[in-house]
Amino acid sequence: MVGSPSPNGTAAKRYGIMKPISVAGPTEPDLHRNAELEKFLVDSGLYETKEEALKREEVLGRIDQIVKEWVKRLTRQRGYTDQMAEEANAVIFTFGSYRLGVHGPGADIDTLCVGPSYVNREEDFFIILHDILAEMEEVTELQPVPDAHVPVMKFKFQGISIDLLYASISLLVVPEDLDISDGSVLYEVDEQTVRSLNGCRVADQILKLVPNVEHFRATLRCLKFWAKRRGVYSNVTGFLGGVNWALLVARVCQLYPNAIPSMLVSRFFRVYTQWRWPNPVMLCSIEENELGFPVWDPRKNPRDRFHHMPIITPAYPCMNSSYNVSTSTLRVMTEQFQSGNSICEEIELNKAQWSALFDPYLFFEAYKNYLQVDIVAADSVDLLAWKGWVESRLRQLTLKIERDTNGMLQCHPYPNEYIDVSKQCAHCAFFMGLQRKEGVTGQEGQQFDIRGTVDEFRQDINMYMCWKPGMDLHVSHVRRRQLPGFVFPDGYKRSRPSRHMNQQANRSIEDVARSQSGSADRHVKQKHYCEMADLKPVKPEKRACTSPQRLQSVSSSSRSGVASLANSCEVVKLGCSTIGGVVSNCEDVASNSEVRSTSGQLETDKSDLGDARQLGVTVYQESPLNRQTSMDVHDSPIVRNELEPAGHMNGPHELPNFETGGKLKVCMNDKIEDLGSNFVVNESSRKLINWVGGASRGMDVDQELVKPCSQTAVVEFAESVISSHSGTQNLNYEVSYSV
Repeated sequence: MVGSPSPNGTAAKRYGIMKPISVAGPTEPDLHRNAELEKFLVDSGLYETKEEALKREEVLGRIDQIVKEWVKRLTRQRGYTDQMAEEANAVIFTFGSYRLGVHGPGADIDTLCVGPSYVNREEDFFIILHDILAEMEEVTELQPVPDAHVPVMKFKFQGISIDLLYASISLLVVPEDLDISDGSVLYEVDEQTVRSLNGCRVADQILKLVPNVEHFRATLRCLKFWAKRRGVYSNVTGFLGGVNWALLVARVCQLYPNAIPSMLVSRFFRVYTQWRWPNPVMLCSIEENELGFPVWDPRKNPRDRFHHMPIITPAYPCMNSSYNVSTSTLRVMTEQFQSGNSICEEIELNKAQWSALFDPYLFFEAYKNYLQVDIVAADSVDLLAWKGWVESRLRQLTLKIERDTNGMLQCHPYPNEYIDVSKQCAHCAFFMGLQRKEGVTGQEGQQFDIRGTVDEFRQDINMYMCWKPGMDLHVSHVRRRQLPGFVFPDGYKRSRPSRHMNQQANRSIEDVARSQSGSADRHVKQKHYCEMADLKPVKPEKRACTSPQRLQSVSSSSRSGVASLANSCEVVKLGCSTIGGVVSNCEDVASNSEVRSTSGQLETDKSDLGDARQLGVTVYQESPLNRQTSMDVHDSPIVRNELEPAGHMNGPHELPNFETGGKLKVCMNDKIEDLGSNFVVNESSRKLINWVGGASRGMDVDQELVKPCSQTAVVEFAESVISSHSGTQNLNYEVSYSV
């Protein structure tokens, strides 16, 4: 934070590592839109009642009493003096959405218990305190998770959901007024304790680093609601969790310090629509400390260079809070940012209402192919634990599919779970949309064979140490028309074409209009082509692999299970003919809707699976629960997450204007100062300020926002914002937070 002269001559507080984009305040239309937004949020039920707020305070007070009595009992049992037992203490802190003030009705409370050095997590917290809570009538659904990245005990206290963490600090007596933001609390503690403490430390820092806390809270509440409606709110699935959204919103608040929530929501989408990931989002400079904990530093930690969407926490040790984001989930979020930006532009032109921004995402109308992951258990108690284990590893399935298809098969994991109440066993299901990477046409002989990928995923799931009879997992490929009824609100699919279908139909109609020739038969064929799909059994020996390299890897594989192929399989093809299990060139299908099966017979399938690009996913049927995707095991080429150069940025291109909503033509080296009409123009180029060796070093702000970024650029960026420290450990230290 640096002071800069304000219009009246006094030093104004600057937030962040660069000057704001605009210091303009709201206009009359902005105030009117803000009032409409606040009314919409209230009408949507995002605020809890006063009675609920009082009950939460009572529950926190009761938990505070319980942990204090627990520590005093342990002190006496371990032979400490009566005076020590009297002074023994534990302190409760909150973090996450409750600490930030953006929680809604029914939200859980993220809570941290800080205890003395002689009270440990493994035995004292997860065994003794667990048993104390288990005996209390007020406590229900008690679930310890000691092996989590951040160990936690989950339960409900008088109906209020609690996530309780524990941190033992290097003090014999914990003072009641402990300042958890002080770096001294990190002395002589392990990394799990640091992760537990930093949830609170990060929340406190966020509130200190935003210009207006109330505006930040209203904006964050709005954006969290939007993210949940659009299916991109889930850290465990590979999207963003609460702390990630809080950091993104806080950065926009710094860039527009005088903006009100309605303006900040609009600016949020403008900023992140054109943010050049993996340039990091940071609220302050990254500091290093004599404690030596590793921080996010692409220069020293090679894995940091492969993070797709770095969002850096502001409290030491500063780490990337969004390391779960993958290529596929970043693509989905980028599309949603663009959609939100378009709607906000219409709202500012009075062409749309705020409700349009929060329309739910029609996931089951967006794709033509899905993976269905069914999770079953003997009862609801077992399902709760089993589902948590599987859900925490669904992100790995996305990563494995990206790896084994060279990124050509794009995945869209959906964070919502669905329940089939008709099943006698306890059940829930997750879904993942599948599509070929846009702009890539099918090549002869190329199919997406993910049998080994899913089989590897199943093997990972089977490592669950607390498995019980009845726990099972089924992975199935389903087409859109075959989706089960329980995924739809009314139990059946609505008859609404997807955006992909509309695009295909429009392209076909345009082709017919341009040609101005051709018989009615050809017109019918083109119509059939837009709706065409083929799903037929194929002999196992004629399966096609992802690529010639994949065929080679199969032939040289030493892993078990290669020789035991399935008795039958299914191959899904979009808009391409298949001959002998090999997909032919897609160009031949443009004028012919007839698909040749592996037996040589001609068939036409008027399903809803038309696409100009072929998509083949090889699966076979095994489970009576659904069509299970049990895959043969074989080696696959490992594809590192190397970032592609942003070739579209070469030469002049257009970007949205932050303030006017218009377009500007810029080149790679153009400065972002031209993007705002209210820009500070005291400098020829805007700099990112960092103090290295007592002197300020600058960096063009377009490297933070506009300039295309690669792994090398991330390292260069890090060198300008991270002070060098020879004693820092070269470790990949990942921190997980939740809001």
